[in-house]
This record gives sequence, structure tokens and C-alpha cells, in this order.
Amino acid sequence: MSFQADTPLVSIVSPSPSHDARDEEIDILLLHYTGMVSADEAVARLCDPASKVSCHYLVHEDGRIVQMVPEERRAWHAGLSNWEGETDVNSRSIGIEIQNPGHEHGYRDFPDAQIEAVIALGLDICARHNIPRNRVLAHSDVAPRRKDDPGEKFPWDRLSAAKLGHWQKPAPLTTTGDTFFEGDEGEPVEEIQTLFSIYGYGIEISGVFDAQTKAVATAFQRHFRQEKVDGTVDPSTIATMRRLLKALPKV
Repeated sequence: MSFQADTPLVSIVSPSPSHDARDEEIDILLLHYTGMVSADEAVARLCDPASKVSCHYLVHEDGRIVQMVPEERRAWHAGLSNWEGETDVNSRSIGIEIQNPGHEHGYRDFPDAQIEAVIALGLDICARHNIPRNRVLAHSDVAPRRKDDPGEKFPWDRLSAAKLGHWQKPAPLTTTGDTFFEGDEGEPVEEIQTLFSIYGYGIEISGVFDAQTKAVATAFQRHFRQEKVDGTVDPSTIATMRRLLKALPKV
């Protein structure tokens, strides 16, 4: 199915057959990395009907933008996911794949030309769909037990400086204060889980620091506190979360 690109920023349209009708309003921009050795390999997979995966856009390392699914259609990129209690993230999101081999194939820094293209495309999408800054998310945010992308090398601070995405300067690492680990229990763990939940992460508030809590903490650090990504909840992680919650746009 050929279609007209939704934005003049697109270099080429390469249609994917993997999409269906939306039944929700678009209010999330979801960022991924491809996690494959080459961009050509990623495009081929995203356009292969047998793969049953797709994305709206792919951004090459040199900044070229490919569109594979019209924005009005529901692309199949988020998979099993959750944000603010919403489990069909595909229905309400636009997905951008960013070419990078990822953690399995030699994870590396994202080139400047690529990030500039992601910023331009993201701002264009968010303006047209009125997507709030705090709903520009990582794949790992909505699927923390399954996904790592776009990972701790992705420059969320640069996006935020361009008014794309919600971000605050991370609180510094410190050796003072309590740190919580998998297996810990009690009211402090329940409070931590509550903070994650208020921000939007899909997490059960149980008071037990379980595998899910560690996965959410790791995803949070990959996005918001990249200096140390270990899944433990230290004072820096908690303070950074509180900064973000305080800076959320008023509803």
C-alpha cells in the first residue's frame, strides 16, 4: 500500500504491511533503537509481512528519515506494554525506530545528524498531534521487563533542550542515604513503587522490591539517570524522580 508521507522531513516512503486501524487518539511518541547490525536489515524486517512488526518511522545514522506506516494507522512496534495503566500503547502512539546496533550488536553513541533528525521529526509529530512532553517515551519505559532501548547512550537531555520530551538534570550520585535492592521489603519500597507509578510506569505497588521493580528502576535510570544503570534504587534515583514529578506539566 503506497501512501503520501505525513511530513516533508521524510526522505523516502517504504511501506510496511504490518498495521491496522487505530481506536485511540494519538498522545504518545515512542522512541526505539533498531537493535540490528544495519539500517537496511532493520527496514527489511519492519517491511516484511512475516515479521509482524512495524514502525511509523526509521531514522538513519546520517539523518535520512524513512516512513513505513501512515500516522493514522496503528503500527506494531510497542508490543506488550503499559503506561499510566494503558496497555494498548500501539493504539495511541507513533513509533520512531532509530538506527543503532543496540546492546547485542555493539551499542554505540548516536551521531549528531541522527539526533538532529530525531528532534526535528519528534517536534513535528508532537506539534501536529499535541503530544505532551512527558509522553515522549522510551520503549524501555513502557516495556521495562522486555526492552532496553533506546538505552543509556541516548541523549534525552539534548531532546529536552530542544523542547522535546520531559527531563530534569539528574541528582548527583552520593554515598549517603539508603539504597534499596531486590529482595527488600517495607514501606520505603512501597513509597518508591508509588513514585514510579505516579510518573506512569506500569508497576504493582506491593512493598516488595521484586524483579519487576528492579526492571522499572533500570528503565528509569536508562532514561533519566544514565550515569549509573544498575536497577538499585539509591538516593540519586529517588531525588531525580522527585524532580521529574515536581516538574510535570499541570493538568
